[in-house]
Amino acid sequence: MPDDSTAGLRTQALRFLVTGVFSAVVDYGLVMALSQLGAAPNAANIVGFVVGTTVAYLINRRWTFQAEPSAKRFAQVALLYTAAFLLRAGIFAGALALARSWEVSKFLAESGAWVLAQGTVTVMNFLVQRMVIFRAPARLPDAPGQASRPGGA
Repeated sequence: MPDDSTAGLRTQALRFLVTGVFSAVVDYGLVMALSQLGAAPNAANIVGFVVGTTVAYLINRRWTFQAEPSAKRFAQVALLYTAAFLLRAGIFAGALALARSWEVSKFLAESGAWVLAQGTVTVMNFLVQRMVIFRAPARLPDAPGQASRPGGA
């Protein structure tokens, strides 16, 4: 049987994945829709990212990490998402330029660039949120010679 930390990690990873898939559908849908409506691919990518990550933050804070609202956490997540955005934008632009040099279809170029960029920042986001932003407080051991008693008595 897995210990609590392993079970917690698995539960959080699964919830993060489910939330990420939902948020990615929102993000990707916006990127593709805006692109089809004539928006520049990088502009569409910005809008998709902002809306998708906002949805992800709201769901992850409550469901994945079961955390109460906090101005400090919000600021940390905003900083993380800013770094993630810059990383994702760079990967997206580079991958898009590379894909276009291969003369693949616009859809394949934009989709491939999006998947590579999003996959990279998803892993980064989970690790930073789990290990830093929404980290559970460390448990303090019982005082030497004192065992915990049910009911705190």
